[in-house]
Amino acid sequence: MDLDLSPKLAKKVYGDDAGSYYAWCPDELPMLRQGNIGAAKLALEKNGFALPLYSDSSKVAYVLQGAGVAGIILPESEEKVIAIKKGDAIALPFGVITWWYNKEDTELVVLFMGDTSKGHKPGQFTDFFLTGANGIFTGFTTDFVKRAWDVDDDTATALIGNQKGKGIVKLDANFKMPEPKPDHRKGMALNCEEAPLDTDIKNAGNVVLLNTKNLPLVGQVGMGADLVRLEGNAMCSPGFSCDSALQVTYIVKGSGRLQVVGVDGKRVLETFVKAGNLLIVPRFFVVSKIADPDGLSWFSIITTPNPMFTHLAGSIGAWKAISPEVLQAAFKVPAETEKLFRSKRTNDAIFFPPPK
Repeated sequence: MDLDLSPKLAKKVYGDDAGSYYAWCPDELPMLRQGNIGAAKLALEKNGFALPLYSDSSKVAYVLQGAGVAGIILPESEEKVIAIKKGDAIALPFGVITWWYNKEDTELVVLFMGDTSKGHKPGQFTDFFLTGANGIFTGFTTDFVKRAWDVDDDTATALIGNQKGKGIVKLDANFKMPEPKPDHRKGMALNCEEAPLDTDIKNAGNVVLLNTKNLPLVGQVGMGADLVRLEGNAMCSPGFSCDSALQVTYIVKGSGRLQVVGVDGKRVLETFVKAGNLLIVPRFFVVSKIADPDGLSWFSIITTPNPMFTHLAGSIGAWKAISPEVLQAAFKVPAETEKLFRSKRTNDAIFFPPPK
């Protein structure tokens, strides 16, 4: 496999003083097209409003920064208006209509990653806006709008032409948007920074898994996710997805080193990663990361709703399950070397603290 696996930054697609929309291009990150994965970011300034839209892809949204309000309308369901903040993960199945609004001073930034296998363009999201200069109303003639929505000429003309903005607009500071309802949030979002930890290794790192148990909607999306936080100079065990899933990783915070090993034991990627980078690890390839002194955090989607991983080092590493004689023969080493190898990492699972 000669694909370019190096991490990439998103590029601006559109936007103005109300906010911007960024996306990763499959021409620059070929694994997006090969894996049928889309990735994008929405950044809203104060009073920025992302107009209602639906997409050709199911997605997982993750709030990278700030706080705001999201409107989510599932097919044949009422609108859910939820408060969102940094660390929130939201599953967005096919057919969902969404809008996003930021009324705070801090920029609201939301990451989207999802499956484009049923989309118009492999590796890219195609969004369909309900309103705005590129919204569906502008495509219909006035007589169709009048008849479909049972309105008069003036109303139809206003619906078609009043909103000149595209995608993102800035609202007047005094405009009253719907207030979020606490009961609407249940089952719609999970804050990964506040959720119970699935794994927590002292001085090394922790992980929160997003699956059908804690956010059932991911079953409809067809993807799971996780938030991993490595302490400074700690290491994440070499491992791979053992259920043929792709792992799409966005670096949320910090920096560090990363290596990926593929077919025939070839190291296909050795690189430095930093906040804002996106990369995709091919199926069954083994990946490992070491954080810089300031630590390293990443959010990943995995293309199955309940992902499974095999780790090759640590107390739960696959090597521990293999009989000593097989290891001795496989490595072609004496028994003493095999015993030394097996005796290491008996207490650390998945994450390893910095060497003393």
